[in-house]
Amino acid sequence: MIEELLPDSVVTVEAYGDDELAVTPLYPEEEAVVAQAVDKRRREFAVVRSCARRAMEKLGVPPQPILPGERGAPGWPSGLVGSMTHCDGYSAAALVRAADLASLGIDAEPHQKLPDGVLPAVALPAETDRLCRLAGDHPGIHWDRLLFSAKESVYKAWFPLTGKWLDFTEADIDLFADPGEQHSGGLRARLLVPGPWVGDHRVDVFEGRWTVQRGLVATAVCVPHT
Repeated sequence: MIEELLPDSVVTVEAYGDDELAVTPLYPEEEAVVAQAVDKRRREFAVVRSCARRAMEKLGVPPQPILPGERGAPGWPSGLVGSMTHCDGYSAAALVRAADLASLGIDAEPHQKLPDGVLPAVALPAETDRLCRLAGDHPGIHWDRLLFSAKESVYKAWFPLTGKWLDFTEADIDLFADPGEQHSGGLRARLLVPGPWVGDHRVDVFEGRWTVQRGLVATAVCVPHT
């Protein structure tokens, strides 16, 4: 599911439900991170890292610990950039060589309406207006949840480039459906704060893709080298 949202240079590994083949033992350093966590959290932590290590192997990189750093961002081996996501019944990791992309972010969410009160906290007025129009044109999509996922992917792509927090209201995201399609499309995020420098250019817009399938919403954002 995630793979179709990303360029060919990106390697992805996914796990659905209780896919035991996806689970490999944690490294001691990782075990220490979740030593006091509940079982559900420990399993999600382990499954998504197993996906990431399988992606490393596909890139010819020896599997190694993936420890959360500042604001929980995963620490990747030198020469790689990547992103991970998990929700109930699904985990995924995406990795790419740093020479091929400056950054990327992925997110998956259940394809359900956002809980009451969440949308006003994450959406700009212009975004809310656009969601209403999209819902009229494509009523089978929970556009509020899709917007939330897109903002998560934008943040995951932003943070490795800046090391700074990005508030939900600091990116204005335009979502659009592919012509003739009901369950896939693109996204364009206009940053409302100074964007990151990539090479000798400041990036003010992030672009990505989305899909809705198997009861899930998935989004991905890639930041190319300029």
